[in-house]
Amino acid sequence: MANRRKLNPSLKTNNDTGFGSVANNYGGRFINKDGTFNLRREGATFFNRFSVFQRMLSLPRWKFISVIIIFFFAINFLFTISYMVIGADQLQGMIAQTTWGRFKEMFYFSAQTFTTVGYGRINPVGDAASLLASLEALSGFLSFAIATGLIYGRFAKPKSYLAFSDLALIGPYRDKTALMFRFVSYKDNHTLTNVEIKVNIALLTGEDSSATYNFYDLTLERYKVDNLPMNWTVVHPIDESSPLFGFTKDDIANADVELYVLVTAFDEVYSSVVLQRTSYTYQEMKFNAKFVHMYRESEDGMTTVLELHKLNEIREV
Repeated sequence: MANRRKLNPSLKTNNDTGFGSVANNYGGRFINKDGTFNLRREGATFFNRFSVFQRMLSLPRWKFISVIIIFFFAINFLFTISYMVIGADQLQGMIAQTTWGRFKEMFYFSAQTFTTVGYGRINPVGDAASLLASLEALSGFLSFAIATGLIYGRFAKPKSYLAFSDLALIGPYRDKTALMFRFVSYKDNHTLTNVEIKVNIALLTGEDSSATYNFYDLTLERYKVDNLPMNWTVVHPIDESSPLFGFTKDDIANADVELYVLVTAFDEVYSSVVLQRTSYTYQEMKFNAKFVHMYRESEDGMTTVLELHKLNEIREV
């Protein structure tokens, strides 16, 4: 049975986090490091839960490109098989004599028809091939229209471009102890304005058989900055009003502590509000450490240099 520290009953809990409190119903962390919710939906059909458009907009770039390429070759392969079934006599201008040679010529004809290039050496002469080529040309128009919309949607989708430190630190801060993590806007010519942050903490309390999660809004040294040209070290002073007051490393592990971080800001490039979520579990918290400064003066003394590679550099204290 876990030995959990009792919390100050005067602390005000937050019941508006979107998460329930029954500990036995949860598995793992609440929020993944990339900001997605650690959640899998069941009880409805796949087609009711799945959105092709949203999925394609949120895919990593290499997966999105791979899907486009695989789709192009797959649909042309299907049309090529259809032309083979109809017969080579339905197509005029073919010169290959072997089955493999004809398959290649039909595949290239399919690709030319799908993209509406139409070089002209091979053309349909039968009704079946002409109808199939017409349907393929229509499919090509629709496919490129959809792909164009998806590409535009990915380019036009507002993004925060924020990178968070891998660890949250608990260490000395001024004349007390504080919980700290930091983040930075890493794109050139991409400065966020009116940046606000909210940090909740989840603490498991009670005995194992009746354990529940309590959520608290953490008091921060600063909730808002006007601009974010550099990094921002978020500081929560651990004093008598903090739910972490008096916690040791073992207490944090027994309480299954997780920080839920939400950053919102106005993006001048997209002229839109952007947001980014992340979280820190107790395994990602380090005691008795501080962050190393990640900026310096340029050699000519005229510019401040932000060293992005030092985002996770810390020192023991």
